Order: sequence, then structure tokens, then C-alpha cells
Amino acid sequence: MNIVFMGTPDYATKILKELLTCKDIKVPLLVTQPDKPVGRKQVLTPPHTKNYALTNSVDIEIYQPKTLKSEEAYEYINSFKPDFIVVAAYGQILPKSILDIAPCINLHASLLPSYRGASPIQSSLLNEDKFAGVTSMLMEEGLDTGDILGFTYLELDEHMKVDKLFETLSDMAAKLTIKTLKNFSMIEPIKQKNADTSYAAKIKKSDGLVSFERNSASEIYTKFRAYDPWPGLFLDSGLKLKDIKVVDIKNGKNAGEIISIDENVTVTCKEGSLALKMVQAPSKKPMSAVEYIRGKRLDVGNQVV
Repeated sequence: MNIVFMGTPDYATKILKELLTCKDIKVPLLVTQPDKPVGRKQVLTPPHTKNYALTNSVDIEIYQPKTLKSEEAYEYINSFKPDFIVVAAYGQILPKSILDIAPCINLHASLLPSYRGASPIQSSLLNEDKFAGVTSMLMEEGLDTGDILGFTYLELDEHMKVDKLFETLSDMAAKLTIKTLKNFSMIEPIKQKNADTSYAAKIKKSDGLVSFERNSASEIYTKFRAYDPWPGLFLDSGLKLKDIKVVDIKNGKNAGEIISIDENVTVTCKEGSLALKMVQAPSKKPMSAVEYIRGKRLDVGNQVV
């Protein structure tokens, strides 16, 4: 079986690794996004999939077109004569010319038609869903609208964070990819019910803004699960909340007030209270919340700033 693989972040790398371990599957081509400048020094950095391939000396061609809409992109990908094109978090919508080369199978990290779009994993946490999963689907020109080929899911723990969920769903997606490919001829595709559709928009840095006065403890903790490590949680002052836990969900007096200091700093919210474990002030290194509070000469009864 000859596969062209298209994917960019670590979620895709897990699937690529699984494909490479199968003796009856060949992956001669990796298509991924161009290298991008990262960090303050804008160091040109390869995508996770490319970095994995280079670091592990994988025998694979790497192609990084700025767009797939060109004749050059079509001709190059088509030259590999793939039986299937497998896509996982590639980062571009595939044009019809590419879709027509071979059946294109996408591994989308949601139980479609829920959370079509860019941030399905974070959305499942933000909405406090009981289940999350991965769907394999035939791609078409719409955004995550193709027929369903298979799915797998897990029950969400109320404390599971996005990094752990990414890792778990990546492993599940890798196994589902192989199962879908090997059973493709026997699968009866299922059309999605558009009436049940929801969309997961691309996450912005500003989504991490929270307030003890405007948000409840539960709301802030839910955002923490979905947004740590990126974009992270931060207050209007720029103080980043690096590690927190819910103390209670009912107490709502004097939001933003420090009510106890022990190994953590407990702060009231619009509803409930949170224990701040680690924080990070602008342009500073992460530190314990207690160390930060002492440095600011704040005490019980003061507002966190």
C-alpha cells in the first residue's frame, strides 16, 4: 500500500510513526507546512513531522509547498502514485485537484460532526464533554464534512488537561488510521448529520484572558485544562496562572481577594475559589504563588494583582 502522508504537528507525527512501522505500507512522501520563525529570536523551525523524519533519518521525501493549489504541487504529489493520501492536522484545505489523486482520509480529533474546524480537542474540554474521540473520514472540498469511515473514543476525566488528551487521542488516531486503511474496501461510509454540526474556531492568544471578578472558579479551571500550556491563562495585569486547582465552587464573596496563604494562595472568584500554586509575572520566571504574594507584600484580605 503506497501512502502519501500530510501532517504538521506532533499529533500527526504519532500517526506517521505508526504508518512507518507497518510492513505492508510504504510512505515515500511527507507533505507538511513550510518552516516557520519561532520565539523572540524568530529561529526558523521545521514542523514536528519534518523534525521527526530528519532526526530519525527516515527514508522519506519531504515536501513543503506554500500552497497546494499550484500545478507543481499537483504534479509532484501525483508522481508518487499513492493508493491513499492520509491527512492529519496538515493546516491547509486540500483543493479538488489533490482530492482527485487518490482517496484522501483525514484523522480529525473529534466525534464528527461535532467540532469541525481548528481546535476540536480544546473545544471538547471547554464544553466539559463526557467523551472525546477521533474520526476517520473521506475528505471532500468542505471543512471536515466528508463521510465517516470509523471512529474511536474515550471517557474524559474531569481533571484531564489538553496536553494529555492530545497525547491520548494521537495514539488512538494512529491505531484508527491503520484499521481504516486495512479495512477500507469493506467499510460502508456514513454521511454526517449536518444538523448536529458544531465548529471549533482557531484559538487566539486573547482567549487565555481570565478574571477572578468576571469568571467563576469552575470556568477558570476549565479554561486552564483547555489552554495550558498555550495560550495559557493570564489576568488583565499580565500575571500568568501556571498551576491552579479548584477549592470550592460556591463561595463568591469579594472576588479576587486572598482568603488564605499556606502552601498555596487561595483566591475568591465570581463564584467559588481557586488555589494558585504557580504563577509568572510579566518578563519573570515562573514561581510559587506564595513567593509571588510575599514579594508583592500582599496578605489575606488583599486583592491579587
